[in-house]
Amino acid sequence: MSSSFSPSSSSSPSSPSSSSPSSSSAQVLAPYGWDERWAEEFAPYGAQGLVPGRVVRVDRGRCDLVTPDGPVRADTAFVTPHDPMRVICTGDWAAVEADGNPRYVRAYLPRRTAFVRNTSTSRSEGQILAANVDHAVIAVSLAAELDLGRIERFLALAWESGAQPLVLLTKADLAPDPAVLGHLVADVETTAPGVQVLPVSAATGEGIDVLAAVVGGGTSVLLGQSGAGKSTLANALLGEEAMAVQAVRDIDGKGRHTTTTRNLLPLPGGGVLIDTPGLRGVGLWDAETGVNQVFSEIDALAQGCRFHDCAHDSEPGCAVLAAVEDGSLPQRRLDSYRKLLRENQRIVAKTDARMRAEIRREWKLKHAVGRAAMEAKRGRLPRG
Repeated sequence: MSSSFSPSSSSSPSSPSSSSPSSSSAQVLAPYGWDERWAEEFAPYGAQGLVPGRVVRVDRGRCDLVTPDGPVRADTAFVTPHDPMRVICTGDWAAVEADGNPRYVRAYLPRRTAFVRNTSTSRSEGQILAANVDHAVIAVSLAAELDLGRIERFLALAWESGAQPLVLLTKADLAPDPAVLGHLVADVETTAPGVQVLPVSAATGEGIDVLAAVVGGGTSVLLGQSGAGKSTLANALLGEEAMAVQAVRDIDGKGRHTTTTRNLLPLPGGGVLIDTPGLRGVGLWDAETGVNQVFSEIDALAQGCRFHDCAHDSEPGCAVLAAVEDGSLPQRRLDSYRKLLRENQRIVAKTDARMRAEIRREWKLKHAVGRAAMEAKRGRLPRG
């Protein structure tokens, strides 16, 4: 069901029910991230007698919200369009009916940030995992071999979302010794330029105070594979066993999904945390800017290439290839960069007709150049 409900289709602002949220309402919602900017954006809805609320959980056509009146469970029929990128999700700020049975969410405020991934289906649809997030906390377990390529994928989506990434190396107590842990941190720091890399252990408490200080300022989303220790970390930050925890298989360091929905949780030290289920697939979704941010050293090197449109393949005077040759840029980084850009281009092309046409044009040009080169190699000139 689509909604025709808009700020302009309201009762008069002079009506008693149309006043903006009171200072007491702001005080109730402030721990969940409510500020003056949200209040200004909500004001037209408040003029209609609606109340503000933050979505803490979405489930089967309903959502749980925290409002000035307390916890509310509301129907989302009016904000469930066919476009999956426009459905309401955990972290949204919503305009909710003040009463009714059931109460309905009538609209949600424009998102400041949104963490989006590809659903990894043949339809190539985007899926919003969390909205209005300040910090994207990526949990990577040291109980399994580091997958730097997967970390780069998470980082690309995090940068693209508009949030500040943070990489947690969880279960740091399992590292054989400090020297090994230091090497692992250094490897990830090379993979994540401009991003804080923090070893943590819920078992020993290592790094938990630093993590609490980071997530205490705003909204954070906790991301990672099953078995990365996200729920254990959430419990450590909450100071209670709020999230169920299951054992991890010793054979491969993997775990089962203990979190099945995305939940927004207020933290005792300030800020709120969105815990998410383990992610098996981390498909890109229109994340070219994020990819370039992850590989910022390649972008910087490219400024020294002879040609401004250098593809860093076999062109003469390529500063990126020169860096690979002298060892200052790992070949793995360049390969990963190329792979993620190609994947992102394919995803965009599925929804962008102009991009599809451009890709076809480029391929035709490359094939023509290749045929001409083969003809020249065989000693035959192409017909003119």
